[in-house]
Amino acid sequence: MLSGFEKIVEERIRISQKKGDFDDLPGSGKPLILKDDRCVPDDLRLAYKILKNGDFLPPEIELKKKIRQTEDLLAGMKDTAEKYRTIKKLNFLIMKLNVSRNTSVLFDVPQKYMAKLTDRLDSKGSTEK
Repeated sequence: MLSGFEKIVEERIRISQKKGDFDDLPGSGKPLILKDDRCVPDDLRLAYKILKNGDFLPPEIELKKKIRQTEDLLAGMKDTAEKYRTIKKLNFLIMKLNVSRNTSVLFDVPQKYMAKLTDRLDSKGSTEK
């Protein structure tokens, strides 16, 4: 739930976006360079730098990456049985992510359901006949 001030800020941002005030900003469309580590406590900076240099990803980020890869794999599948197995794997990864977080259920990632997929496949199959 947004406070009154936050609603005003969000509305002004939306209006500025519609007017195009944020178009053509310096660095637009380029990745952010986040080398500034002044927000990281002094005693953790060296450890974070070592982990970053070793291409280590935190477990939550690694799970999100696997979920994204599985969704991409699912998008290109034709075989219904294979899609079903992949959806089961995807739902397991999503459940694992949701359990690993220590947050409210409101922030859980929703699982993908086979019923939606089979309904789509059934409707496509009936139109192709």
